[in-house]
Amino acid sequence: MSNKRHVPGIHPYNGPAGGWGALKATAIAVKNQMDTLVAPKALLNTNQPDGFDCPGCAWPDKDHHSTFQFCENGAKAVTWEATSRRVTADFLSKTPVSTLLTRSDYELEGYGRLTQPLRYHAATDTLQPLSWEEAFGIIGQTLQRLPPKAVEFYTSGRTSNEAAYLYQLMVREYGCNNFPDCSNMCHEATSVGLPQSIGIGKGTVSLDDFDKTELIISIGHNPGTNHPRMMGTLHEAARRNVPIIVLNPMKERALERFADPQNPIEMATYQSTDIASSYYQVKAGGDAAALKGIAKAVLEADEKSQDVLDHQFIEDHTLGFAEFADDLRATSWEAIEQASGLPRESLTRVAEHYANSQATIITYGMGITQHQHGTENVQLIASLLLMRGNFGKAGAGICPLRGHSNVQGNRTVGISEKPTERFLQALDQHFGINSPREHGHDAGAAMEAIIRGESKALICLGGNFAVALPDPERCFPALKELELSVHIATKLNRSHLLIAKETLILPCLGRTEIDQQSTGKQSITVEDSMSMVHASAGKLKPASPSLRSEIAIVAGIAQATLPNSPIDYLHYVEDYGRIRDAIEATLPGFNDYNERIQHPGGFRMPLPPTQRQWPTPSGRAHFLVYQGLNEDDALTAQGALRLITLRSHDQYNTTLYGLDDRYRGVFGRRDVLFMNPDDMRAQGLEHGDVVDIVTALPDSDSTMKNITVIEYAIARGSVGAYYPEANILIPLSYRDQQSGTPAYKSVPVKLLSKVQEPA
Repeated sequence: MSNKRHVPGIHPYNGPAGGWGALKATAIAVKNQMDTLVAPKALLNTNQPDGFDCPGCAWPDKDHHSTFQFCENGAKAVTWEATSRRVTADFLSKTPVSTLLTRSDYELEGYGRLTQPLRYHAATDTLQPLSWEEAFGIIGQTLQRLPPKAVEFYTSGRTSNEAAYLYQLMVREYGCNNFPDCSNMCHEATSVGLPQSIGIGKGTVSLDDFDKTELIISIGHNPGTNHPRMMGTLHEAARRNVPIIVLNPMKERALERFADPQNPIEMATYQSTDIASSYYQVKAGGDAAALKGIAKAVLEADEKSQDVLDHQFIEDHTLGFAEFADDLRATSWEAIEQASGLPRESLTRVAEHYANSQATIITYGMGITQHQHGTENVQLIASLLLMRGNFGKAGAGICPLRGHSNVQGNRTVGISEKPTERFLQALDQHFGINSPREHGHDAGAAMEAIIRGESKALICLGGNFAVALPDPERCFPALKELELSVHIATKLNRSHLLIAKETLILPCLGRTEIDQQSTGKQSITVEDSMSMVHASAGKLKPASPSLRSEIAIVAGIAQATLPNSPIDYLHYVEDYGRIRDAIEATLPGFNDYNERIQHPGGFRMPLPPTQRQWPTPSGRAHFLVYQGLNEDDALTAQGALRLITLRSHDQYNTTLYGLDDRYRGVFGRRDVLFMNPDDMRAQGLEHGDVVDIVTALPDSDSTMKNITVIEYAIARGSVGAYYPEANILIPLSYRDQQSGTPAYKSVPVKLLSKVQEPA
């Protein structure tokens, strides 16, 4: 990083990811958030067989009999939820909502846990307590009055299988399939793209596969921040000398060097392990071109020797290879190099490593999915793996990296705007209801319906719906026109404060807390990124006696909205095992559900591709042709840069644990733009200059003002800014047409109004 000018809060971080820096950050989080006597109990019960699943990432646990396995951001997630801070009625009565809206997202959540149901009072502009019965009555009366299709039912990825299943059951009995979900904003391209390729919208690898793999190709993700428990797995692979090839626009410290806090030698000697064996900085939006380049080099190598492709696997298990190969031959290296930002020699080296590996895993994150052609990106990864038969054998497969710890489980148990007929028939038969068949809204479509005034109510089971979506200039005002907004949450966030005609905030138990129902203490279940379903049981005293579980809140809403229902929703609240019995009766793969979650680690959902079985209409895996390379070359030819939205290291999705981004050298601020030094010189900018960022799309000129430019190791033509602040630059319509995933990772922008930042 240049030292031409001192910029406040910007200085290099030279240490590895993890290590003593992670321990120090965790100690600070514990000190600031929790009672020091409670903290050890909380942390020691995280990810243990009889404890609770981390409310952070969805990476699985390697050893379900181990002692505490340290993870900095997981510890932050636990302390943030188990905080000793409380939002009191006295505080709310003295603080108008208009004042709260002037506070940052970090400050809002920093006030602590919600402790009682709240209702907005317009006369005082404050949130006031009300009883649970009053809250349910208001919701029930409003929903009975509205057409079902005019209501949106959002779900966060932290919601348990049991709560999600009961929620979708209530909504379908009510009469709609409007299920905007957090997965619509992250891995929907996986959920849409992979079923077309291999028949199932999930990853195919297990942790055991990482022990047996010969090569890991990591594309478009930052594990040190977004799925930090993965670092232990990558650390082990690197120490076994497994090549780890990284394709990512930005240099990320966790993919360069990592010191494992569980490794006494590294901690005692201040040593670290190199993670990436080679690192290629692909241009933002250039992933398809890079993948096609690797595949083209593999094809060319096979045409010389006939022993690079797995011809027998391709013949026995796939369709479409000839068309796929023809497209690769027709795509020029010049076009690939220009679109990817990588030279042919680099992509050929990756192909050589791939050709020499008998078992390859490709991992990817939102750097692949959050593009206009995210679905095609995912399918190109699947096709590259198919070329050498890297499905259905040890050490090989595809590994999409999910965010929240149950975003995958929610989809498995029915949170989908496009349910299958088989599932709906099973629900109708088992519960005696008539589920609607018409497809509903995903997140983008839901917000568009709210903006048009067609949707009148929004029920959010967790999450920060409006802030997570792009285009706040359109989304925020629209939510204020709703007749009803309901937010089931543990803490305040900005979406709660976009007051509708009637706004309710309902406080729920966190995953860390004891869930006591009439039949005893309850456990819930979650599904991790590798399709393992396991139990989670909170151990801490609830933040308030007024809290209810998500399941109890859903049941209360159902009972008030559907008074003549044939379903006794409260029966399921008494014992969550009854919900699991219903899941088992209506969904495949959950046989002996209650029995199997008693085993440490739980059980794995069926994944037919691991057995080389392909649940596609043809019964085969499919090579799928994507003839494009970059998202919009015309815009970049006109001088536009591609903006990537980023999470800081002190952040998980829209939740900010602090204002530092340690590994990137940013401290106490978020108003920065990461930029390549060569791009800065080309635009006449210096490290520390302040610019306005303007969306460079024909139908949008949104502006993000007064952002400080800092030099960073990022691919040329690409710039990076923090999410969700940079969402202002992303039109709601700028998304993958197949999956609806917003293109957070490659919106074209231009920089205006250079000024020098004051010293």
